[in-house]
Amino acid sequence: MGVLGEAWSWLTTGANWSGDSGVWHRLGEHVYVSGVALALACAVALPVALWLGHVGKGGALAINISNVGRAIPVFAVLALFMVSPLRNAGYVPTIIALVLFAVPPLLTNAYVGMRGVDSAVVEAARGMGMSGRQLFLRVELPLAYPLIMTGLRSASVQVVATATIAAMVGQGGLGRIITAGFNTYNTPQVVAGALLVALLALLVEGVLVALDRMIDPAPSIASGPSGPSGVTGVTDVSGASGAGNPSGGTPSSRTTV
Repeated sequence: MGVLGEAWSWLTTGANWSGDSGVWHRLGEHVYVSGVALALACAVALPVALWLGHVGKGGALAINISNVGRAIPVFAVLALFMVSPLRNAGYVPTIIALVLFAVPPLLTNAYVGMRGVDSAVVEAARGMGMSGRQLFLRVELPLAYPLIMTGLRSASVQVVATATIAAMVGQGGLGRIITAGFNTYNTPQVVAGALLVALLALLVEGVLVALDRMIDPAPSIASGPSGPSGVTGVTDVSGASGAGNPSGGTPSSRTTV
C-alpha cells in the first residue's frame, strides 16, 4: 500500500474524526477562521473599491496600498503578532493576517470592474435621468459583478489555503493535522491533512460558482424589470424610433442598462 492508500486508510478511520484533535473539530476551526477573515476583508475592501470606482478617484492609490498585504508574507505577520500583546488573543492574529492577504484581490477586482463599465452605457443611463445612486445600483454594480465575484472566489480560495499556516504558531485548523503528522513522522497523516485542505478549497470554489450563477444579475438586466418582453431596462441610444432612420424602422443600436 502506497502513501496515498495509507492516507485513505487514515481518513476512513473513525477515531481520527472525533475528539478535540479530530477532523471535524479542526474543520470547524478552519472554517470559522477563514469565514471571519473573509467577511472582514469584504467589509473593508468592497465598499472602498465600489465607491472609488463609482467616483473614479483615488483608486490607484488604494490598490497600491492594499497590495502591501501581498508583499508581506502571512507567516511573517503571524510571527510578529506572536511576540506582541496579541499573542494571547486567540485567533485574532491569524484573522488579521488573513484579512491583509484577502483585501488586495477583492479591492483590485471590484475597482477594475467598476471602472471597466462602458462609458456609453453610463451616459445612456444618465440620459434617462438616473440619479447617482440609481446609476450605481442598476448599471455599474450589475455590470461589474463578474469581476467582483472573480475577486471574491480568488480571495476565498487563498484564505482557505493560507489559514493552514495558523498551526505553525500553535493555533487551530486543518493545519494542526499536518503539523501533528510532521511531529510524529506520520507521512500518511500529513498527506491526509493536505488532501482535506485541498478538498475544502475546491468545495468553497464550487459553492461560490453555484452562488454566482444563482444571483447573477445579467439575465434580469437583459430582460428588464417588466420581464423578457419588457423594455424598461433597455435604452435606445440612437434616438427615438424613426430618428435618423428614414424608413421609420426600429433603430439597430440598443444598449442594455
